[in-house]
Amino acid sequence: MFSPYRFRKRLQGRLHDRHGGGGYARGPKMFDAGSLRYIVLQLIAERPRHGYEIIKEIEERVGGGYAPSPGAIYPLLALLEDLGHVEASADGNKKLHRITPEGRAFLRQNRAFVDAVFARMDAGCANDRGGVNAIRASVHDIKDMLRAHAQDGFSEEQAKKIVAILERAAVEIRKLL
Repeated sequence: MFSPYRFRKRLQGRLHDRHGGGGYARGPKMFDAGSLRYIVLQLIAERPRHGYEIIKEIEERVGGGYAPSPGAIYPLLALLEDLGHVEASADGNKKLHRITPEGRAFLRQNRAFVDAVFARMDAGCANDRGGVNAIRASVHDIKDMLRAHAQDGFSEEQAKKIVAILERAAVEIRKLL
């Protein structure tokens, strides 16, 4: 179903990119929006997924060295839905995305490109110099876990223990470096 709001947001993003906006505040992009479309669609073709699962699956497949932002994934899912390549259904307070026959046909027509993009993902994971991707993934896991629980707040005792654990880890890591 066409959504004027989603269309306007996508158009604003394209104009922003075209006129020099944006940048790499969080580091360079691993994939352009076109490539990411194929990745997301292929992952949904493998099995129905929620947006967060897609982000985590991409992060895992590249060895933790990259995770697309929700600001990249959720508008892309809306675009795929508008194009008729996926359909979303309510799954609690989340949306579960499933590929449509049109989406499968699109993947078949673009199989060579899809395979090339996934090969690049695999190569990025294989080129993990000195375990950097694994370290990055661990740091992101801790950050994600703390962020998820921070919404409920921590007790004073929990906060003190978490700070102490992180400080000990920092000391140990400094010793190694």
